[in-house]
Amino acid sequence: MQTSVAVLLDLLDEAYDRRSWHGTNLRGSLRRIEPRQVTWRPAPDRHNVWELVVHAAYWKYTVWRRLTGAARRGSFPLDGSNFFARLDPFDRALWDGDVALLGDQHRRLRAAVAALAPRDLSRNISGRPLVWMVRGAAAHDLYHAGQIQLLKTLAPRSRRGTGTGQKGADR
Repeated sequence: MQTSVAVLLDLLDEAYDRRSWHGTNLRGSLRRIEPRQVTWRPAPDRHNVWELVVHAAYWKYTVWRRLTGAARRGSFPLDGSNFFARLDPFDRALWDGDVALLGDQHRRLRAAVAALAPRDLSRNISGRPLVWMVRGAAAHDLYHAGQIQLLKTLAPRSRRGTGTGQKGADR
């Protein structure tokens, strides 16, 4: 099966912010999210939604860097790699900045893929097919969109309403 640049762009867009048949994409999973859902962890050693957002931004950057060779390793706007600690208390300005970072990294990756020539699609990068890496970036977004949807559902309800703090108490 041959893959075209247009197909790769569709995959990236549907996984990130365009309508798709499967349901919520990564950007959609962040709509109408509450601060308590952003910082909640299912266990002390597990990631929260916020960390997943920055992680997704980092891997978009990594694929962009590998595709373009335009930046040296370690040039991501935040210090570190892979997962970046984001703790309570919720900070609206930092959260908004991290969501914007995710959008910026998506646009950069998308632009790099859009600039590919058909002959580029047969290239190998780091020993793997370029097409494989771009498809993987889209799959990565969908994987974390599902995690975020689950974390939003599992996060305890706020204590407003009846004051019990139990799930469903404020419905």
